[in-house]
Amino acid sequence: MLLPTKGVSSERALMSIGSELLEDLRDPMSVSALWDRYNSRQTSANRPHRITFDWFSLALTALYAMKVVDVSDDGYIRRAHVS
Repeated sequence: MLLPTKGVSSERALMSIGSELLEDLRDPMSVSALWDRYNSRQTSANRPHRITFDWFSLALTALYAMKVVDVSDDGYIRRAHVS
């Protein structure tokens, strides 16, 4: 689930989705804005198996659990600052 396996393709693995989300998180944004941006990129790429919001939120949760992203004081998702 996190990484590609026999049953999970590389484009559906949560780490693959997470890396795409990090590309979009150059600036802090709301979860819904991040979803809209990710979803529009999926549509323009004509992917055969679209990622659902459930899978998107799992990838975002995995990034948060690994402390790669955090939540700003105003509630926006952003890349975590490395100290």
